[in-house]
Amino acid sequence: MNLEIFATSMLTGISQGMVYVIMAVGLSIILGMMDIPNFAHGVLYQLGAYSTFAVMAVVPSFTVALLVAPLLVAVVGLAAESLGLRRIYASGLFPQLLFLYAFSLVLRETIIIIWGTAGMSIMPPKILQGTVNLGITDYPLYRLFLIVFAAFIVWTVWLFLTKTRYGAIVRAGIENKEMVSALGINVQRLFSFIFALGAGLAGLGGALITPLRGTNADMGTDILPVCFVVVVIGGLGNFQGAIVAGLLVGITQTFFVWFWPAASLVSIFFLMAAVLVVRPQGLFGEEGRK
Repeated sequence: MNLEIFATSMLTGISQGMVYVIMAVGLSIILGMMDIPNFAHGVLYQLGAYSTFAVMAVVPSFTVALLVAPLLVAVVGLAAESLGLRRIYASGLFPQLLFLYAFSLVLRETIIIIWGTAGMSIMPPKILQGTVNLGITDYPLYRLFLIVFAAFIVWTVWLFLTKTRYGAIVRAGIENKEMVSALGINVQRLFSFIFALGAGLAGLGGALITPLRGTNADMGTDILPVCFVVVVIGGLGNFQGAIVAGLLVGITQTFFVWFWPAASLVSIFFLMAAVLVVRPQGLFGEEGRK
């Protein structure tokens, strides 16, 4: 492998990894705050992609779609939590998982009914088309934009969680929900916000990937195991772990595409197994939370 191929592969891995990071951050926040593995996360990503296509059919602006599509997905997530999930919190984890699984199936079939099973694609905006010369390689401009924009979003979420009062409440809730409730904070409202935020981030991941891969009926099903692999590798509910693991998984997949394409997907499960052998709690997970 020469330097140009290595640089191209690394950048492609990072760009794909940043999509995983956005997805994993949303999943980690929900898992850390609500102790619920969101089985609907993949189909919310799928809805984000299809919503991007739908918005651009009305307003031919990728910028508008990139703003509107995640908000639409966040509203859907908020409705699912408020109208369904909230009513069964007291019933335990198993009914919650069944609800999320059923919700994902219903939403997936609804997407198919509305848009069909044929794949659809959109072009990046003209300003982001073409390649840019990086000295050692020419690289697609849209993928560079994806890396920078996704990093900005992750940084913004980190600032919100670490520098704002409501973010401090969220972090406190992740550590001890009972204490937060005892302080008079409405935990139910907090849960709704967290689920909507996680759903919106999933929708944003779908919106960002649409100009690269388009849409297809199985994209939500395909992305969900990868998201959980990233979360497990990074450490359940850990923000920093989601970032590192997302990039690690994206780079691993990309290099396997070059050397052993048939094993590009299974490689990340080997990676997860290797990490868990050394650190059962994940790279940045806490002891006792596996």
